[in-house]
Amino acid sequence: MKTAKLFLLLSALTLNTIVSAQTDTEKATKTVDKNKIEGHIYFLADDALNGRATGSPELKIAASYLANTLRGYGIQPNPVTNSYYQSFKLSQTAQPSLLKVSIDGENYPHTIAVKAKAASPSGKAVYLGFGSEEDYRGIDVKGKLIIVKGGTSEASDARAIYGSHKEKQQLAVKNGAIGLIEMTLLDEEWWSRISHFMGENVKIPDAMDDQNPKTDFIHLWVNTTPEKLDVLTNSKLSYSIETDGKKEKTLITQNVIGVLEGTDSKLKDEYIMYSAHYDHVGIGTPDATGDSIYNGARDNAIGTTAVLSMAENIGKFPTKRSAIFIFFTGEEKGLLGSQYYVENPIFPLKQIVYGFNTDGGGYNNTKLATVIGLNRTTAQKHIVAGAATFGLEAIDDPAPEQGLFDRSDNVSFASKGVPAPTYSTGFDAFDDEINKYYHQAGDEADSLDFDYLLKFYQGYVLSGRLIANDPETPFWIKGDKYEAAANVLYEIVPEASPIKN
Repeated sequence: MKTAKLFLLLSALTLNTIVSAQTDTEKATKTVDKNKIEGHIYFLADDALNGRATGSPELKIAASYLANTLRGYGIQPNPVTNSYYQSFKLSQTAQPSLLKVSIDGENYPHTIAVKAKAASPSGKAVYLGFGSEEDYRGIDVKGKLIIVKGGTSEASDARAIYGSHKEKQQLAVKNGAIGLIEMTLLDEEWWSRISHFMGENVKIPDAMDDQNPKTDFIHLWVNTTPEKLDVLTNSKLSYSIETDGKKEKTLITQNVIGVLEGTDSKLKDEYIMYSAHYDHVGIGTPDATGDSIYNGARDNAIGTTAVLSMAENIGKFPTKRSAIFIFFTGEEKGLLGSQYYVENPIFPLKQIVYGFNTDGGGYNNTKLATVIGLNRTTAQKHIVAGAATFGLEAIDDPAPEQGLFDRSDNVSFASKGVPAPTYSTGFDAFDDEINKYYHQAGDEADSLDFDYLLKFYQGYVLSGRLIANDPETPFWIKGDKYEAAANVLYEIVPEASPIKN
């Protein structure tokens, strides 16, 4: 009996030595499996989940799938709730069922309510260019409706329209206007996209209208043509609006969170966060085939599966630093899940020394891993090496004009100081191949290249392991936009500049 026990003990020690001796590259290849990848993505992008809209019952099904997958990998629940969920409330506003807009007797059927209570206002309107602060100078707009061009003098695309609309609303309210109409010049495809995005606007309740006390203020987007817009800029404007107002209700949603302690007695107090959003945009306008379910295989079942792949790997081969796995809700509605987390952290932000986020709208180059913010942190060398090991070249943002760094959950953490890039599938331009699937019904699992994704996930897992096991703590490159916030978060006193005589 003693001989048998001794044999078992020696066998266990030998196995442990072999496992410990394995390189991070070997460990990355041990768990990343093409069949598992396909299983995760096909489930998350299945029609049965109806596009995983924020706050929907189907998103809760996805959350349960993620939580139980973490459980199966040996990842522990978050210690605050002793569950895998961080639940919170959202306020959802749906578009009015009635919205009629007439300007100078011309009816405009293509309208979106940004803000609207039930009302039937009419009267005189004032045209004010792009509605900038300069445009208001010397003009009395109290009690009047303002009509402006959507976007800015630099850009009038959908992103510019959305990015500038809050400031325009605040300026109109500040100057005493009763409402604001932004005239947009979007083509049919982009108008359809932005209509779908704004169809059910979702916000964290405490963030709603905190700078806009006028609850009866009306704010609309109206799509038109250049010819009609030119006529409006040179006329004395009158308007009439009839609407039954936006409908509001409360949603319950959840981030999914797990944790695994690191193996190093000191480094385990530092956390590497592996994150992705698992929501998508739900059901929308049918495409040419009649498909109305926006499955979100690329955006972001791919990213969600990357985090699951990392969780399985670290669950089997723990790293020196501790690991946090977070699947964010509400990214598609304005980074809501990540914003909620940084304001209500379960693990203190100053212990999260690196955020390795994964997100993307698609790929057009299967020789690449595109990492938004690659060159902005000292972990660059690990990400480049991780991708290269599996035959991929890691590149930084090829389309800076898209502002991608600030459009995913990484920026919620970066703004607090946490070094946090976003690891995306390979693209070298934001071109038609990307837009073919981005927020489209055609973004299905069976359209993916799983041979490429196998290499992509292996590179991601290896990169994460290299970062988590490096004795040197990752940080922002000196002079980065978020370095100052990091110095505050991590209580770092910057080196004094040399005194010049």
